[in-house]
Amino acid sequence: MVFGFRPALSSARPAPPRTLWRMSSEITFPRQYARTQRFTQGAPRGFGIADGRITFLRSKAADHPATCLWALDPGARAERLVADPAALLDGAAESLSAEERARRERSREGAAGIVGYALDSAGDLAAFTLSGRLFAVSLAAGEAPREFVVPGPVIDPRPSPTGAHVAYVAGGALRVVAADGSADTALAEPDGDDVTWGLAEFIAAEEMSRFRGYWWAPDGTALIAARVDNAPVDRWWISDPANPAKAPTEVAYPAAGTANAEVTAWLLGLDGSRTELVWDHDAYPYLASVHWSAGGDPLLSVLPRDQKRMLTLAVDVTTGATRELHTETDDVWIDLFPGVPAWTPDGRLVRLVDADGARRLVVADKELTDRRLFVRSILDVGDEDVLITASAGTDAAAPEIGEIHVYRVGADGATRVSTEPGVHTAVRAGDTTVLLSSSLDRFGARVSIRRGDAEVGEITSYAATPVLTAKVELLLAGERAIPCALILPTGFDPASGVRLPVLMDPYGGPHGPRVLAARNPHLTSQWFADQGFAVIVADGRGTPGRSPEWEKSIHLDLGRVTLQDQVDALAALAAERPYLDTTRVGIRGWSYGGYLAALAVLRRPDVFHAAVAGAPVTDWALYDTHYTERYLGLPAEEVDAYRHTSLVRGGELGEVADTRRPLMLVHGLADDNVVAAHTLRLSSALLAAGYPHEVLPLSGVTHMTPQEQVAENLLLLQVAFLRRSLTG
Repeated sequence: MVFGFRPALSSARPAPPRTLWRMSSEITFPRQYARTQRFTQGAPRGFGIADGRITFLRSKAADHPATCLWALDPGARAERLVADPAALLDGAAESLSAEERARRERSREGAAGIVGYALDSAGDLAAFTLSGRLFAVSLAAGEAPREFVVPGPVIDPRPSPTGAHVAYVAGGALRVVAADGSADTALAEPDGDDVTWGLAEFIAAEEMSRFRGYWWAPDGTALIAARVDNAPVDRWWISDPANPAKAPTEVAYPAAGTANAEVTAWLLGLDGSRTELVWDHDAYPYLASVHWSAGGDPLLSVLPRDQKRMLTLAVDVTTGATRELHTETDDVWIDLFPGVPAWTPDGRLVRLVDADGARRLVVADKELTDRRLFVRSILDVGDEDVLITASAGTDAAAPEIGEIHVYRVGADGATRVSTEPGVHTAVRAGDTTVLLSSSLDRFGARVSIRRGDAEVGEITSYAATPVLTAKVELLLAGERAIPCALILPTGFDPASGVRLPVLMDPYGGPHGPRVLAARNPHLTSQWFADQGFAVIVADGRGTPGRSPEWEKSIHLDLGRVTLQDQVDALAALAAERPYLDTTRVGIRGWSYGGYLAALAVLRRPDVFHAAVAGAPVTDWALYDTHYTERYLGLPAEEVDAYRHTSLVRGGELGEVADTRRPLMLVHGLADDNVVAAHTLRLSSALLAAGYPHEVLPLSGVTHMTPQEQVAENLLLLQVAFLRRSLTG
């Protein structure tokens, strides 16, 4: 295939791909990117710490998809392999139930093998599943994993804190088995076809970052379990057109303005007792979090449908009654953060609050951080301090573009744990901390082990070294100081006089920051740059990490605000860099980024000249309740917000400019998050309006694209489309 667009770059410019298909053994970036699951295979993750022992997940090599369980014992220099899926399955292929596939889709888990595990408090007993079978292993004894003969397929096994039992979900029932494999018992079984116990409902897992549905008591004698009734939720059907003999899959999908699942919480004793936890479910239907520790009574956080108020409730484990500990209100919405609310070990309430332009850590009603830090997450709550991640706040001495650091915050203030510029996170228990550090100077994350303040070791990564190196300039653009990453072709000389077509490469919406001070997040953008583009990634209003006002400025105006910041970032950078050719501007994106890409060419063709929109939301009334209603309100009450934000409503094309630009729509037909109806309805509306466009349906592909050939060729198809579209 010959491409018309061939900019005169330096001699170091890579040659364009010769073909879209796998016709050679050459290890190109698209092939390496796909084969290594975006360079995640072989990288350690999923860390657990107890009594100084560190457990983690990692595949044996960068090209090995099956994740194994490993351990590093206190004082030991060598890691040991605890559980190998190939050995446990006797070489058989892994088989996943529909429930497990759905759980992995919600958590965006694309690996195979042991993708999750749980520990008891001592860090001795680890439990996990393989092919729906339950396994447990004593880490202290160094024994081989043993399989429990229990009903299956098993989902989400978790040992009790004491290590005496393992709880798990099978067939919608919450069950418990003794640690020796005996006395398997159902604590709660479904009382209807639409009822499950101990599992997170769709909305909790997809939008609230609550992937669990049950929580052990600290003494291991009882559990709090969520009972989910999906009967009120509308049913959608996802078919596989490539296999017409296959029956469609039924999905309970709560679209904006429709009914959610009914979620209640119950205290289940190992002695067979059962007590419902009482709060006003009609007023506060969302169960956002559950926390149960030795620091105090169990904590629940619940929210109303409009998400402008959150109650923190303490549970009386004798009666199931709840009492209100704290009420948080916001005129726009309440943000949710995993790890809070929680108790400190000595019984003080830990929470995060948005106030006065900052996101602040509050312990026992005392604010421990100020406007110098924007708190991103709670990592661990200790006796003397709280471990957090944070970015530079509005009153910081320097902006630190794209950086996220780990801090210890105590009564005497905040102390930074991570030192080098970059993106950091951590796992901590006792005096042991595992620090994950990424930067622009190296590939992947360095995983260091700290005892107290001293570094004592490192956990090896087997992740592949990419065949290209991302060279990224981080900067702030325009009057609003929009964080941006600028990536140019390898070897390009800005003083050469050559003008480059521009490719905007955003996510650009809530929950998804892309301007990060780390190398790996920019590898795909670098590959596109090496095909002859200047790539700009802009994190405009709505993206997290700056201030509550920045995040919440998109309320009721989701599309216009986020699109305007892409326009303004481009204009600001182009005004200072004459090599950016604003007469040839493309944009690509997936999910919210796909929506933003389609919005760009349909509403602002004066700025954007071609777009690749992957899995775009096109009708916001067709997306889920919790996400959509947070930003746009209820469809019946905010008619104008939905009409202006959606690309198509009621089968008709929304606001579209007269100028028509090339548009490629890409969608996985098995997507149960942003269903393919979004793209198909937009395509029908475009066709009815005589608007030329291309549609690329991906058979059997969900919202993720983990399949190797799909991931590889999708990159090649995009660059081919952009090249021909930007050259006429």
